[in-house]
Amino acid sequence: MKGWMGKFKFVFLLSFLAIILAGCGKENLTALVPKGYGAESSMNLIVLSTVIMTFVFIVVLSVYLIAIVRFRKKKGQENYIPKQVEGSKKLETIWTVIPIILVLILAVPTVAATFDLADESGKSDHINVDVTGNQYWWHFSYADEEVQTSQDLYIPTGEKVYLNMKSSDVIHSLWVPSISGKMDVNPENENTMYIEANEEGVYWGKCAELCGPSHSLMDFKVIAVSPEEYEQWVADMQSVDPEEEPQDAVAQDGKAAMEANNCLSCHAIGSSPNAVGPNLTNFGDRTKIVGYLETNKQNLVDWLLDPESIKPGNLMTGKYPELSEEEADSIAEYLLQLKPSEITPESAGN
Repeated sequence: MKGWMGKFKFVFLLSFLAIILAGCGKENLTALVPKGYGAESSMNLIVLSTVIMTFVFIVVLSVYLIAIVRFRKKKGQENYIPKQVEGSKKLETIWTVIPIILVLILAVPTVAATFDLADESGKSDHINVDVTGNQYWWHFSYADEEVQTSQDLYIPTGEKVYLNMKSSDVIHSLWVPSISGKMDVNPENENTMYIEANEEGVYWGKCAELCGPSHSLMDFKVIAVSPEEYEQWVADMQSVDPEEEPQDAVAQDGKAAMEANNCLSCHAIGSSPNAVGPNLTNFGDRTKIVGYLETNKQNLVDWLLDPESIKPGNLMTGKYPELSEEEADSIAEYLLQLKPSEITPESAGN
């Protein structure tokens, strides 16, 4: 690719691909289609900053073009020198004051929105969820309902839900682009923010802080349902009996295999807050396994047999005896039958 024409074609093609790829994505994993109070605040700031940057770009480009056209070298005026404005107090004042004004226009609403979304004054009047970030999954403990769950956070629409966030290992960052901004999740101190969904739906969440080899796979879901469905879901989760035996014979073998391999020393079924691994109470209702795989039996069996190949660096690898294909199959059957509630992601219009 030689010459200026070749370079131009390369830059044009690269720019064209960038524009096309910028339009790729999912409706519930974008900050450009806000469906919650926090996301709307972020969108307003995006629009404001875009307007300011566009204004600055147009002004600078206009001055640049005027200078090129008006003061270009002309025939017969090769030695002409335009009037010099170095040291002009008027010009220096203008190009100092204008940027300060633009920065203030952007900074004031940004700071106001930041403090607004971190406001904790209404915590006691709303739902509180203790969020724990782990490599590479999320745990949610409903403080007042005595409900534990992982990976799927259920919330009612039209109500603030306060997230009290802390990490069990390294720094993470919780972000649900469609309904909220993001906030760091630290090991040493607890950060609090609230989220609020305007309409029912399944909203994808991400860890927005590089936290290890499987950082990009640390996905979770926020399932927003009606207030009535949320109350029903809480009641269903509270009524789960961890000791209840499944009726299916294969699932019974799976439960026995989990007990024999000490799976329940790390995981919990029910409201036990002492588990160090993801809570499994409503595992069968989740649309994804380990955050990103489609929920089906084969994917679950593959995960149980070799978790490291699916999610590198996960803390489950090597923590239990090697499973046979038969044991993995029966455990998968048992886990996929853990469906304590009729309120599922499908209820939220997924």
